[in-house]
Amino acid sequence: MRKSHPIRRVVLAGAATVSGIVLLLSLKPATDPASAQAAGGAAPPVAAQSPQGGAQAAGNGTVTGDAAQTQYGAVQVRLTVANGKITRAEAVQAPKGGQSDQITANAVPKLNQAAVAAQSASIDAVSGATYTSAGYKESLQSAIDKAKASAGSSQGSGSQGSGSQGSGSQGSGAAQARTVTGSVAQTQYGPVQVRITVNGGKITKAEAVQTPKGGQSDQVTANAVPKLNQAAVAAGSADIDAVSGATYTSAGYKESLQSALDQAGG
Repeated sequence: MRKSHPIRRVVLAGAATVSGIVLLLSLKPATDPASAQAAGGAAPPVAAQSPQGGAQAAGNGTVTGDAAQTQYGAVQVRLTVANGKITRAEAVQAPKGGQSDQITANAVPKLNQAAVAAQSASIDAVSGATYTSAGYKESLQSAIDKAKASAGSSQGSGSQGSGSQGSGSQGSGAAQARTVTGSVAQTQYGPVQVRITVNGGKITKAEAVQTPKGGQSDQVTANAVPKLNQAAVAAGSADIDAVSGATYTSAGYKESLQSALDQAGG
């Protein structure tokens, strides 16, 4: 019996050593700091970046819809958009004169409120103002379409800017130079429509693509329009003086010029 004790001790000691090695190997992956970092370190920054991209994609600024012609006059809507939502709606043109003044005063504020509440052109007509309501909705839809198009172009330019510095600077230069045509302004002697070229946030060129024609209007237009074009470039805004002897043409020019500036974001 005494001779067998040393063998038992060797066997027991060997078994204990093997068990200890096995336990150490099984515990190592859970306590490895490198594996813990790989499992939890990469995901949070990615999740934090995605909401920022969504906010940058939202539309912002002021946009004016096309003028909608109705039986009683033109209706034109201007929207203020912030973070992709309509925050303000206003009619920059509405039927005027006689009973139209009363109808416009009653209907337009209600239509403005409805546009902001609905965030779309799907709004109800105001009772007693069927034609004005229809024109308002048409111009409102035009403004919404322009706002969406502007937001889409902003997304495109933003994705291009993520490239190299050289390509980003070229993209921003191309985005600054653009040509915009304002809405048609109706005057007593005919329509006036202005087109501007904007570069670096400034008007570099202004021209009238529609003006009153026929009879004395030809002479008035030939005298007034070049002066109005020069004034628009010099002022960089629609805050320009009317040309003497061309009051109606000047008023229409300024109205269409303001529409073009609104579309250009200026």
